[in-house]
Amino acid sequence: MKGNELKRRYIEFFKKKGHKEIRNSSLIPENDPTVLFTTAGMHPLVPYLLGQKHPLGKRLVNIQRCIRTGDIDDVGDDVHLTFFEMLGNWSLGDYFKKEAIEMSFEFLTKELNIPIEKLAITCFVGDKNADKDEESAEVWKKLGISSKRIIFLGKEDNWWGPAGTTGPCGPDTEMFYWAGDEKAPEQFNPGDSRWVEIWNDVFMQYNKLQNGKLESLKQKNVDTGMGVERTAMLLQGKKNVFETDLFLPILKTIRHLSRKDDIKAERIIADHIKTSVFILNEKIVPSNLGHGYVLRRLIRRASRYARLIDLDKDGLNEVAKKVIEIYRETYDGLKKKELFILDELKKENEKFEKTLTSGLRIFEKEISKLDGKELSGKIAFVLFTSYGFPLEMTIELAEEKGFRVEEETFWEEYKRHQDLSRQATKGVFKSGLADNSEEVTQYHTVTHLLLQALKNNLSHDIEQRGSNITKERIRFDFNFDRKLTDEEKKKIEDEVNEKINAHLDVKSEEMSLGDARKSGASGIFEERYGNVVSVYTIGRYSKEICTGPHVENTKNIKGKFRIVKEESSSAGIRRIKGILEK
Repeated sequence: MKGNELKRRYIEFFKKKGHKEIRNSSLIPENDPTVLFTTAGMHPLVPYLLGQKHPLGKRLVNIQRCIRTGDIDDVGDDVHLTFFEMLGNWSLGDYFKKEAIEMSFEFLTKELNIPIEKLAITCFVGDKNADKDEESAEVWKKLGISSKRIIFLGKEDNWWGPAGTTGPCGPDTEMFYWAGDEKAPEQFNPGDSRWVEIWNDVFMQYNKLQNGKLESLKQKNVDTGMGVERTAMLLQGKKNVFETDLFLPILKTIRHLSRKDDIKAERIIADHIKTSVFILNEKIVPSNLGHGYVLRRLIRRASRYARLIDLDKDGLNEVAKKVIEIYRETYDGLKKKELFILDELKKENEKFEKTLTSGLRIFEKEISKLDGKELSGKIAFVLFTSYGFPLEMTIELAEEKGFRVEEETFWEEYKRHQDLSRQATKGVFKSGLADNSEEVTQYHTVTHLLLQALKNNLSHDIEQRGSNITKERIRFDFNFDRKLTDEEKKKIEDEVNEKINAHLDVKSEEMSLGDARKSGASGIFEERYGNVVSVYTIGRYSKEICTGPHVENTKNIKGKFRIVKEESSSAGIRRIKGILEK
């Protein structure tokens, strides 16, 4: 079964089960400040998993594009990817374990025609705080799964959350598929690599308290996840994800345009350019900060491997075209932005090509001088600033010659002018539910006021291009082509504070996307929205399509808004950092 057919069947199956399809959300999370990119299908549903009513109801289904950067250095083997798609279905306080498991089983055995003899299950074994999940195991047995194929494991394997120290959490049950050539053994051994995890049903039934104890949640949720690439691999009888129809056409393009064979290099190029295409589709451009830094790192790593296999000069752009061709059925926005994507990819590749040769000369010269086995962090930083070498590339080059890089000095130099890029580089991402504390709720509402103030004082064409909200501050990105003057910043601050002090009511309405547009509501990443949306109106001042927590009246916003920093985020994008001073 081809990848697109798998996605189509999944959506259609759950629609028949009363689920409403939600649009694929942006790769840039709106409600989770802990991550740079959307890393799981549950990210766009953060507010609803915490109790907010979803406009489309309690049963939802979708395909979500995701990026995880923690495994970049492992890409090239059989399974690691930076971009992937997740199939997910959710129950927001509706059905629970029995129905979720029955639907998972029916989809696997009836829609995908997987023989029951090839399935095995894990459930939560229980501990002092939470009971053994006998309920899930009994449902599986009634469906015909042998008790020898059901294994109970601990929290490290069969428990989700909470994302932080407190919050929603609960047991999960995982489904495994026998991928071996031999007949599946009667007894399930989860340590046998031929048993491959195919699906995971998470049951959010507890709330973890500050003292570590668990209490039952009033709204019990189901959150499921099935990886498209891995499932396609199993259904197509392949041994790795790169042999599936989601990658093979890309690899064939690379092989046609290159002069040397190198499986690892081909896979790295295919994965990294695919991920780069989807990041560029978000209008993110290469830079030395945050999202742009991840993009730059991916393109430049692909470019270096392209040189190793003598890929044709315009080869990376041809690879990108093939990616767009494969995914345009699922993501129609890719075709609309194709010229932008290809242009930015070409510019970054050409920029890197100009400095790569010189940088490699400097690297070889410094390596030849070494008495020991360690390259100075200062040299690594020079390679980064002067020649555009991401630190990871310098580390990779050094390791190929038997050397290591002294990183501490590099980071000391680097942290002076970087924000999130170190986090991006190290892959320190913790997916999970965002903080909906009182402080975050106030700041979230302030972003609405800030956007309207920017429109009123700078340009009505201004749109939000991203935000990151914590208990301490707002970080807000918007399209604008120059630095703000001190006078402009003062006017914006004054207008926001005026509206805070005006004690304006904040009201929410559900309406069609068309009606929301007609009403004048603004909204970021418009393609993420479904047919029914939530529109938040602040007095007669602001109207915006949004999710997430909001105060009921601006009088609940405590403190005076102040812009502490205004800077460039990337080409044509400005960034404001603001606080509420008590």
